[in-house]
Amino acid sequence: MSTRQTAPPQVVALRGIVTRFGNNLVHEGLDLDIGGGEIVALVGGSGSGKTTLLRHIIGLTRPAAGSVRLFGEALHAGSVHERLARQRRFGVLFQQGALFSAFTVGENIAFPLRELGVVSEDEIRDLVALKLAMVEMAASDALLMPAELSGGMVKRAALARALALEPELLLLDEPTAGLDPDRSASFVRLILSLHRELGLTVVLVTHDLDTLAAMASKVAVLADRRILSYASIEETLRVDHPFIERFFGGAHGRRALARAKETG
Repeated sequence: MSTRQTAPPQVVALRGIVTRFGNNLVHEGLDLDIGGGEIVALVGGSGSGKTTLLRHIIGLTRPAAGSVRLFGEALHAGSVHERLARQRRFGVLFQQGALFSAFTVGENIAFPLRELGVVSEDEIRDLVALKLAMVEMAASDALLMPAELSGGMVKRAALARALALEPELLLLDEPTAGLDPDRSASFVRLILSLHRELGLTVVLVTHDLDTLAAMASKVAVLADRRILSYASIEETLRVDHPFIERFFGGAHGRRALARAKETG
């Protein structure tokens, strides 16, 4: 009796996405499927709507047409309780961290836990310490204010908050922007470690080729208002398109891809 391998469950499914800002058509009939366990890098030129697409996926904005499904369910379907339960299954790291400046690091991480209201303050304190340890920060860092953190620590604290509710899907908007090369490489290693340990599906918007080459199992190229290519880096490089040539074809791109191949 033969056994048939099944594909990883679809975590994100976008169908026929249309996005307009006034007379500016950004996405036109865009489709994208992301399976469980993937690390997908979303790349595209300036104004191609990368971050907008990320905002559609988490429900901060709605497309003019088309559908967004997460974990096999329509993003906005169901009761308030059902929608909240769906939202708990993803976490987001915004480009600048978006920490609440008037809250300590610990209060920032505790915020989604308190909003949920299903754990005690003692449990919240223990969970904050656990999430800080997961992103390689000390428990004492919970007492710091965001203004006291370095750029790398802001990213880690924001990542700890994104992981507070133990999500299955992690979305990252330019996760290494503003970091020097050493801190960027360290942050990439941390995300890869969390991806393995927690079984996360990761979607990241990035323009940084070193980050992309080190992390991505697939690349979704956003060009001409649609997903032009959705494949491994090696397969993407074989696509004949001006954006792909510009993005990957320069000296920096060749060096980044060569380094990733050596370390991979």
